[in-house]
Amino acid sequence: MRRIRYQVASSLDGYIAGPEGDYDWIVSDPAIDFKALFAQFDTLLMGRRTYEGLGSGGSGMFSGMQIYVFSRTMGPKAPKGVTLVRDNAAQVLDELKARPGKDIWLFGGGELFRSLLDLGYVDSVEPAVIPILLGGGVPMLPSPAIRKRLSLTGHRIYPSGIALLEYAVQPESAATKPKQRKRRS
Repeated sequence: MRRIRYQVASSLDGYIAGPEGDYDWIVSDPAIDFKALFAQFDTLLMGRRTYEGLGSGGSGMFSGMQIYVFSRTMGPKAPKGVTLVRDNAAQVLDELKARPGKDIWLFGGGELFRSLLDLGYVDSVEPAVIPILLGGGVPMLPSPAIRKRLSLTGHRIYPSGIALLEYAVQPESAATKPKQRKRRS
């Protein structure tokens, strides 16, 4: 079965974008093989804000990938090449995971990450930790969120100081399942 992998750049203090949604702090490292990275995926999941932040949905960068945007507030018609998911997220994700293909990239979007993690759909969390402290911005996992145990499955340190960490999300057992907190609306 295909995995849903949350692969994202993060500051050391846990932000995926700066206070104004900026990401100019993400350094590039020539040792990172982006072609090989992109080749692992054929499907992208993102929220509306991430999609709109890419301008034209990153059409050139993600050509050949299926793009799913999860939003209840996006206009009534999805742009060409984009599947808009307003409701029945679990059904859509079950169908995607069951299809043959490459892994599924949960791309950006802390809110969508939190929602899919809460539903039990995220298989791995793979932050590329950038050596910077932002002191504020868009958190990787916004509050309130439930506790999830992770298991380190891999890591790599790049010359720029970027640390790529790979964690498998551990399934919850009745004994280790944290108590659910009530969410504020």
